[in-house]
Amino acid sequence: MDIEPYGNSDPPLVQGPALGQGLEPLIRTTCGDRLSPITWFRTDWQHGGAATGRGIWTDESGEESHVMIKIPVSPRELKWLRRLQGESSVPVLYASGDILGEYDLAWVIIEWFPFGPLGKKWNVNHFSRSCTSAAHFQASAKQFPIDKPVPQEDWDTLIRRSREAIKTQSISQVNEWKNALKKISRRLDHMVEFWRNRTPLEWIHGDLHLANCMSRVDMNEGPVSLIDLAEVRPGHWIEDAIYLERIYWSRPKRLKDNSPVKHLAHARKALGLDVSEDHPRLADIRRALYAATCPAFLRTEGGAH
Repeated sequence: MDIEPYGNSDPPLVQGPALGQGLEPLIRTTCGDRLSPITWFRTDWQHGGAATGRGIWTDESGEESHVMIKIPVSPRELKWLRRLQGESSVPVLYASGDILGEYDLAWVIIEWFPFGPLGKKWNVNHFSRSCTSAAHFQASAKQFPIDKPVPQEDWDTLIRRSREAIKTQSISQVNEWKNALKKISRRLDHMVEFWRNRTPLEWIHGDLHLANCMSRVDMNEGPVSLIDLAEVRPGHWIEDAIYLERIYWSRPKRLKDNSPVKHLAHARKALGLDVSEDHPRLADIRRALYAATCPAFLRTEGGAH
């Protein structure tokens, strides 16, 4: 069967597909020849050095399925893919391992989604569909006890870095930034205390954006599945919602009457999950803290827009 990869197929020679090509014989041997030859590719949104490829998996009955191969993956991603098998909010896992031959490399073979990522083309229902999947993910992950500390950002340091950034980087409206940072600094201790006392604390996806949202049905309708589980961590569901929302702060028309916070709250309620009465205030605090620290991440997150 002919397979056409999406994305850029001309990656750097020392990473990505080059790694996959070198390990392909070992991967196929490990899988007992159930895996076809692999077409390696690199997507436009892929930043790390992992190798991703596409192939065909043949099960014991002879049925063929299109699959994606990813190597290496983090132990966290491998753990959560294994934990949540059978849940529609994550990809089907066909094969995986903690090592590959003599190499200490975790790898996975997961289903290939015919549609997505949703970030390739905007549709007004992308937020609601993605948030519904995030709620299902959170509900499924809830069965596993939290066995890791909840990450705590050092907001004092981040605000200080923002102050330094507006002095040293090319940022417009410097005086407005200075005044805004002064205002939030006066309220910072109270805001951070309120934020750190937030409940409920559960497992969240941690990297919820439309490039990690795929569909088995159609780009513009049907359930969504979440990929890239390397950032799953304990937190509050508001963190997933605001992480998705903030990417579109520079495109307010897409957020008008289309709030990820409201969509995720509605989806959680439908599943019987706790939403917490103070979630609008928590959302505003998270927005304010994110916004105030934007200058600190200007070099790593792109341009001023």
